Amino acid sequence: MRIDLRETAEILQNSDKILLLCHSHPDGDTLGSATALARALTAKGKKVKVDCADPIPKDFSFMFENLANEDFEPELIAAIDVADIKLLGKEYEGKYGGKIDLCIDHHGSNMLYADKVCLEADSASAAEMIYLLLKMMDADITPDIASCLFTGVSTDTGCFRFSNTTVRTFEIAAELAKHGADTYNIIQVFFETKTKTYAALERLALDSMRLYFSDRCALICITQDMYAKSGSDESEVDRISNLPRQIEGVLVGVTMRELKDGNFKASVRTHGDIDASAICKRLGGGGHMGAAGCTLYGTKQQAINSLLKEVQAEIDAYRIN
Repeated sequence: MRIDLRETAEILQNSDKILLLCHSHPDGDTLGSATALARALTAKGKKVKVDCADPIPKDFSFMFENLANEDFEPELIAAIDVADIKLLGKEYEGKYGGKIDLCIDHHGSNMLYADKVCLEADSASAAEMIYLLLKMMDADITPDIASCLFTGVSTDTGCFRFSNTTVRTFEIAAELAKHGADTYNIIQVFFETKTKTYAALERLALDSMRLYFSDRCALICITQDMYAKSGSDESEVDRISNLPRQIEGVLVGVTMRELKDGNFKASVRTHGDIDASAICKRLGGGGHMGAAGCTLYGTKQQAINSLLKEVQAEIDAYRIN
């Protein structure tokens, strides 16, 4: 059942023990949204826990400082920024499949797997939705909450550079700054600083870049061997996803990363009217117009061929239109 933010607020206010689930390979939006909501609900006297199948990247550890982490039997299980139950990870998909009471999300490709779904596909981030939700609940937006939400807003918009950024995005970011969000350090850490291991991985990734379809598509493929050579890991890959799209003339930027099981995760970023979500949806994934993802199976070349086939179809349709 689809519900709005006001109905979502009522559900949360009527629940006292709440489990908030983040998607696997967590990013700033799922973690920032969940921890901000957890802090606000805890301040209202509720028991709240944020959980994720994967380890929390160190850059996001500040979100969990002084946040309660006690075990309890939840009355309400809510997934935050999770478009598909599969995105919880295999272990949590099995554990919570059919048990998600509420989903708060901004992906148009949401599979509507929860009993109740609060979905705003035109929202640039789940964090924007959580900010509006907290305002409806008359929650005190502390500097810690503001910093969590600002991380979600800024990282899901590429520091306000992506096409999903709206006037409302800027307005909410300004409000979060007024509430004490540590905007300078957040932008410094997530957009201006590179670890030595990331720099080494980025160099290897750029060396792997190939251009297709008259240079309209740029593809990077990150392998497990690259992780070993650079000393990096999956927690540092997200930034690389934006690199292929930055090449002049490129309409579709693709970053594939090899998983430990030999399959591949693909992140697709597009310009203009080319629909990244349409490309990924045909491969079992989803996302937004300008940014989407999917899982590819088989060998490296088989994965590349499958993805390029769908990219070509979308570029051809774009040219026709």
